[in-house]
Amino acid sequence: MKILADALVGLVALLHGYFLVLEMFLWTKPYGRRVFQLTPEKAEATRTLAANQGLYNGFLAAGLAWGLLAGTDGYVIKVFFLGCVIVAGIFGGATVGRKILWVQAVPGALALGLVCWVH
Repeated sequence: MKILADALVGLVALLHGYFLVLEMFLWTKPYGRRVFQLTPEKAEATRTLAANQGLYNGFLAAGLAWGLLAGTDGYVIKVFFLGCVIVAGIFGGATVGRKILWVQAVPGALALGLVCWVH
């Protein structure tokens, strides 16, 4: 069961790595604009804000990877960063769009539940 919990933590980390790439490098590209439903003008105007947001997503991914690599000491690290993921997902779901709740908070909550259960 620990393998499943760590796999789910790894999936959440990969998702946040993907968000980093989308927001930092693809925001103004056709794929990024399509994902976020942005006009070229809106994407260009918000480019710096998106890059900042992408960087924060990268920190979440790095923290989760750290928790996975820390072995038995990684429990508290995983719990902390999954908590951050959940809070960010709830805030994004409330302020930006409900989709963020499902893409970010729900996977984080499932991973946290499983991590706590197997600990």
